[in-house]
Amino acid sequence: MPLRFDAYLKHWASQTNSSGFSTEKSRMPQSLGLVSILVRDYDEAIAFYIGKLGFSLVEDTYQSVHDKRWVVVSPQGAKETWLLLARATSEHQISRIGDQTGGRVFLFLYTDDFWRDFNAYKANGVVFVREPKIEEYGTVAVFKDLYGNQWDLVQSAAIKSAK
Repeated sequence: MPLRFDAYLKHWASQTNSSGFSTEKSRMPQSLGLVSILVRDYDEAIAFYIGKLGFSLVEDTYQSVHDKRWVVVSPQGAKETWLLLARATSEHQISRIGDQTGGRVFLFLYTDDFWRDFNAYKANGVVFVREPKIEEYGTVAVFKDLYGNQWDLVQSAAIKSAK
């Protein structure tokens, strides 16, 4: 028999501290599942992420109740965090397309082979605004998506030294 809501709340309260976090030592792990990115048009965004960056189309489902599509893409091999391509529908949302972080790097795309991906992206017409640089943490370059959001393409120094 399922817990009634009030019984559930009482049980939850007994298992959490005042901030709402579990008091048990072995909490269920958390992860980010989706990150929303505002797009002007679903199909042009899909073309960029699939065609230029080589991402996979995870889902593209029309939701008639909301007259929108649920479009999810992911980098090759991604296991946890995927991108939800969210079509901007209000003037405020439209004004944020391409500038979701006020000009800072928005997303960090990790790779196991920087030069393979850098060269493939350049060949596909992806615009890099900062050329490759070797830093303590690895090799990095900054590119823009089709709307202007900045991304870091990063290969960790740990991966590089393991090869």
